[in-house]
Amino acid sequence: MLIPLRLSDQSDEQLMKRAARGNDRAFEELYNRHARRLQGFFVRRLGDDADLAADFMHDTFLRLYAARETYREGRNFRTWLFTIAYNLCRNHHRNQLTIISDEGIDITDDANFEVDLEMKDLHDALREVLRKLPEPYAMLFSLHYEEELTIPQIAHIVDLPEGTVKSRLHKTMNIIKQNLKQYEHH
Repeated sequence: MLIPLRLSDQSDEQLMKRAARGNDRAFEELYNRHARRLQGFFVRRLGDDADLAADFMHDTFLRLYAARETYREGRNFRTWLFTIAYNLCRNHHRNQLTIISDEGIDITDDANFEVDLEMKDLHDALREVLRKLPEPYAMLFSLHYEEELTIPQIAHIVDLPEGTVKSRLHKTMNIIKQNLKQYEHH
């Protein structure tokens, strides 16, 4: 006789499969696993507005719950979750009229950092550069370096070819390096 795994011992995909069949406890386990990290993602992407981030996090899970019956077995849960989150952010930024062209990006005009900042201020300087990145680049940075999603997962989320994602991540890192080059000697 097989002993069923506890919900806490099941993969996200196993839980989503159960949730798709109406198991609300499985969905609750997914929420408990991912809500905090997802809210952190939204805080970073929505200008450090914790209340707005909480609203977006809840909206993401509401949308996920509403679509639970459409879950396809074998689909990566985190990719699906962050696809919903990405689309919410994209729509929010579009509504805020902050879409920035892919061409001619230059954030150096506003990035006047004093060279004599202490090392502890490097973190703040990096945060400021990340805050000033055009949203499409900041989103890719966040998905890859903060959420630790792979290039293929990100390509699926943002609906771009993997090569484009790699290119944009490379460009993002060059922007960051350019704006923090005064710290190279540290």
